[in-house]
Amino acid sequence: MTTAGTAEGPAGTAGPGPLAGVRVVELAGIGPGPFAAMLLADLGADVVRVDRPGGPSLAIDPAHDVTNRNKRSVIVDLKAPDGPARVLDLAARADVLIEGNRPGVAERLGVGPDACHARNPRLVYGRMTGWGQDGPLAHRAGHDVAYIAVTGTLGMIGAPDTPPAVPANLLGDYAGGSLYLVVGLLAALHHARVTGTGQVVDAAIVDGTAHLSAMIHGMLAAGGWQDRRGANLLDGGCPYYGTYETADGGYMAVGALEPQFYDEFVRLLGLRDVAEARGDWTRWGDLREAVAARFASRTRDEWTAVFEGSDACVAPVLSLREAPHHPHLAARSTFTDHGGITQPAPAPRFSATPTAVRSGPALPGADTAAVARDWDTPRLVDDLPQGD
Repeated sequence: MTTAGTAEGPAGTAGPGPLAGVRVVELAGIGPGPFAAMLLADLGADVVRVDRPGGPSLAIDPAHDVTNRNKRSVIVDLKAPDGPARVLDLAARADVLIEGNRPGVAERLGVGPDACHARNPRLVYGRMTGWGQDGPLAHRAGHDVAYIAVTGTLGMIGAPDTPPAVPANLLGDYAGGSLYLVVGLLAALHHARVTGTGQVVDAAIVDGTAHLSAMIHGMLAAGGWQDRRGANLLDGGCPYYGTYETADGGYMAVGALEPQFYDEFVRLLGLRDVAEARGDWTRWGDLREAVAARFASRTRDEWTAVFEGSDACVAPVLSLREAPHHPHLAARSTFTDHGGITQPAPAPRFSATPTAVRSGPALPGADTAAVARDWDTPRLVDDLPQGD
């Protein structure tokens, strides 16, 4: 792991990132909005997070909230008489604004798209929600697991004889939500710079998560995917694409799909006598039992050594604390240490504009004076205590 925030960043040299010069206002929220803003900040944007008085709503120490790294924070009470004007001052000087309220809330607070575009027609206004800005559920509460449930993606995950497995909040909040919001923001930012006209980006977790399953829907239409869990090539139904327990209670992940990788897999596993079962799905049950029995005969580390350096597409299943120490990830500095917190380094990587973790999590309100100066928004500091 590298130590970020010094002259040596995760890509090997210090640099501002490809979004240097882009200004982003983030109205404080939870989940996918903050992560999207972190990604923009990692890429070099000057992200100012507008926090509420009283701090964040999540039960986590702000000093450890990595999704607020590389950002700056100001505190604005949007319910105060002059609160909206302060945010609009920021919006007038920004390229992008991100909000994650239910539909209509930002408008009621006086910082909706119309109010912001009246001050800055070039602004890209990003809206991050679970259900989207319209539809029967648009005004309902929800969380990741409900959003991915109705898209069909949650129902794909897990064994056929158990309830669907919940993939933390990675699939909905971050993959279907944050990443699609960022794609939309960057596309709209490009359009704004070409035409001089901003727009609203409606990023809904249900839309993004459904979009992620495009290939599966194609396979389903072609008859190459069964609409049930644990019965397909990529969902654990295939005995040479899944996970197996080892003698010490660890797990190995197997992805030996192509014939040449499968041949290497069964050779190293010592199961050449069942190699022909690969293409006969009626024998997959027997093959799975044989593979499971072999993996159960040795520890995870022993099997890792067996498959080391091979093209069998087999890897140990590591924990969050183990992952940074994997030799390949360590060599690539996939994880970094900053402020005593081990965390993923910015991704992806750029040859001309390398990125880095430049600062730790922004503490609520800590940067109000600096932002007021840098963005020329003096109203931000009107009510600050003396000496802030």
